[in-house]
Amino acid sequence: MPHNAYNPAMYALGASPSVIRAIFEYSLRRRAEIGEENVFDFSIGNPSVPPPAAVTDALLALVRDEPPVALHGYTSGPGAFSTRVGISEDYRRRFGVPVRPEDVYVTCGAAASLTVTLSALCEPGDEVILLSPFFPEYRVFVERAGGVPVVVPCRPDDFQPDVPAIAAAVTPRTRALIVNTPNNPTGVAYTPAVMAGLADALARASERVGRPVYLISDEPYRELVYDRPVADSPMKLYPRTVVCYSYSKSLSLPGERIGYIALAPDMPQGGEVFAAICGAGRALGFVCAPSLMQKLITACPGMTADLSVYRANRDLLFDALTEDGFDCVRPDGAFYLFVRSPLPDAAAFSEEAKKEEILFVPSDSFGTPGYVRIAYCVAPDVIRRSLPAFARLAVRCGLKK
Repeated sequence: MPHNAYNPAMYALGASPSVIRAIFEYSLRRRAEIGEENVFDFSIGNPSVPPPAAVTDALLALVRDEPPVALHGYTSGPGAFSTRVGISEDYRRRFGVPVRPEDVYVTCGAAASLTVTLSALCEPGDEVILLSPFFPEYRVFVERAGGVPVVVPCRPDDFQPDVPAIAAAVTPRTRALIVNTPNNPTGVAYTPAVMAGLADALARASERVGRPVYLISDEPYRELVYDRPVADSPMKLYPRTVVCYSYSKSLSLPGERIGYIALAPDMPQGGEVFAAICGAGRALGFVCAPSLMQKLITACPGMTADLSVYRANRDLLFDALTEDGFDCVRPDGAFYLFVRSPLPDAAAFSEEAKKEEILFVPSDSFGTPGYVRIAYCVAPDVIRRSLPAFARLAVRCGLKK
């Protein structure tokens, strides 16, 4: 029998791209066919708001004034120490948590943060709890690290974590729980009471099974909250917290791939965990994040793009779709609208929407069938022009006459 010329598992991932990416690629083809102005693409979380002017100014100044070797050369594997100092000082200033530079590993965005963290923590067969609905790549990241995804549904009425169910899901094989708030795809921000209950439940469960369970807090949407303050750091609630962060959404820099991992400063065996993170970064090749971007985020601490645009988009789209008869989860943050499919099959609903040139993502791969995700991080004019198409879609699906 001939040997495979490649890794079959990697072939399967490459031959079957994520549903999000598949619809985004369809969008590119469709725009070329009928014109960009005629396609209403809500498939991907690609920020439309420009970066702050100060970020552009800082970038230009760096390119103009910095020596090329300093600007484009390698940094230390975990990141330039000056960048790690800047991140730790910003975290301390914003959240009152004394994160040390030695607790920070600079990465190529949140995806790298997650894959490095999971590889550092998981041994083959370890279980990682995912709260559905969840970002589909979590499953890929966990399995690539040798872990086993264990899916626990959020509460169906409000999509908050089901703390008793999570506690019951912890076994002697559990290594970590991934939380994402505000959540992709629902836009729900987990309440302080739920987060406190979750931290207490994890502490008790860890003691029960005799094994540390880590809280991996995936926070690319941390600053994108609309009706409440930015949530406090989970590090204050649970010492075995690992924060995975990206500047993609807050600074509108998704293509620049810059973020970090930060460990709670009072984490038991924190030094050993950080060494494992450095080892995982080395093994995966995620060392020396882009030096230009490291210098940029150091020069722009605490800045955000004009995130108020997304709140206006939310209000416009949520109000219009609910008036059309769609059943929508009202988002607290991020820039996604989670809509119950009016058809039994969400994929069929997505295909029906294509007839109106509306593109969104069915929720099956998010672990919660029967919904679609609409990414409203688009120009406000795109939403306004799409509303008649959504109204016609509501008629197609029997929601209105």
